[in-house]
Amino acid sequence: MTHPIQLIAYADRLGGTIPALGEVLRDRFAGAFGGVHILPFFTPFDGADAGFDPDDHTTVDPRLGTWDDVRALSDDLDVMVDVIVNHVSARSPQFRDVIQNGDQSPYAQMFLTMGTVFPEGATEADLLRIYRPRPGLPFTPYPWGESTRLVWTTFTAAQVDIDVRSAAGSAYLISILDALRDAGTRMIRLDAVGYAVKTPGTSSFMTPETFAFIDELTALAHERGLEVLVEVHSFYRRQIEIAQRVDRVYDFALPPLVLFAAATGDHAPLARWIAERPENAVTVLDTHDGIGIVDVGPDPATGEPGLLDAGQLGALVEAIHDATGGQSRAATGAAASNLDIYQVNSTFCDAMRRDDRAYLAARAVQLFVPGIHQIYYVGALAGTNDMDLLERTGVGRDINRHHYSDADLERDLERPVVAALLDLCRFRSDAPGFDGVFQSRLDDDGWLQMRWESASGWSELRARLDQGQAELRWARADGLEHATADLLEIPPTDA
Repeated sequence: MTHPIQLIAYADRLGGTIPALGEVLRDRFAGAFGGVHILPFFTPFDGADAGFDPDDHTTVDPRLGTWDDVRALSDDLDVMVDVIVNHVSARSPQFRDVIQNGDQSPYAQMFLTMGTVFPEGATEADLLRIYRPRPGLPFTPYPWGESTRLVWTTFTAAQVDIDVRSAAGSAYLISILDALRDAGTRMIRLDAVGYAVKTPGTSSFMTPETFAFIDELTALAHERGLEVLVEVHSFYRRQIEIAQRVDRVYDFALPPLVLFAAATGDHAPLARWIAERPENAVTVLDTHDGIGIVDVGPDPATGEPGLLDAGQLGALVEAIHDATGGQSRAATGAAASNLDIYQVNSTFCDAMRRDDRAYLAARAVQLFVPGIHQIYYVGALAGTNDMDLLERTGVGRDINRHHYSDADLERDLERPVVAALLDLCRFRSDAPGFDGVFQSRLDDDGWLQMRWESASGWSELRARLDQGQAELRWARADGLEHATADLLEIPPTDA
């Protein structure tokens, strides 16, 4: 990956098609992004889980484009695509064949059932030990030829889990890797891989068997020239462990720690994490999912302290609900379907109280942290909670999945905060020092200081997220020092 900043976007919700998304990146966002993570565009992109339940993971939904359109994007952009490892749609041809023919289907071994994992039966303790991101047990009864089986469904009844250790499951995943390689994809995101291997007597989440599978799948991806990003929400030390074994891991601890600093003025947990975090991370403040909470809390399995304690975590959740005027509460947990037990649903802009300067200060912190930086399309446009979409669908995460019309896009590009954020991205791409050594510290006055320095020069950020203040200073090796104390007005780096 050659460029530090990528846009995360649904093609149908920004631009409308894959070629149109490319036009937005190259024209309206010119110079701000060098890559794009296209959220699921497979057949169909508008299923039960916004594309994360594909019927056919190896075809592009013709309403959005073709594999040639994906290749065209990769001509001058780093393209990342999801590999949905854990499951496939219950509507898929393979699972429909199993429903019709049961064990006589050539795909019968591709799908997991309770009996597959627990051939001798399971005790209450066995079932309660299974870690699931949503309440309840991960089984759904489905016809299986002339009988009925309890099919493993980690997420929803519409998403049936693959036996990744079976020959059919392995062949299915390899066919996806081949399709993405042929389309010029440079990086893949292993979606929900932490749940992919079920092992009796364990939580079936990020177990040693899971790590072994990640190693094997990563090796297959590398054979095809694909770099691997692992997507796992879990205890922060587990993320550090994962980072040692893969190309990239998400820094899901950064968003809640930034929000905690903004809400309380206490930047110490954030400063501690910046010093500890793996540098081969992909940084985000927002994604197509909610704002992760489990990533900074105590380990639910062992009780080991997290980056925030239980009291701080509870205060953070309430602070987000307060900042959004209760909108996030209406979209989170039991208040909305498709609920997650470890996330709060809101746009990041709303979680920052729609304060433009505070929002830009948070983005500046993100862009100064080492790693590859991703900005979600709603965040790139400083979008606010879409309560109308939430009301129509009842899906909590839709509060942060707005469908942008051309008029919406043109309107938001005229907003000063959006123009400033795009300028901040251009600054991060062009400013001196970012090819060198990174340092950070918390000064005696509570300001977070971050600095990059190399033979090309240096760039420095000072931020107080609770006050919405940020100061940028930079100088090229052979030039004068420049500075701005207002991120709404960032001069060119060579000014």
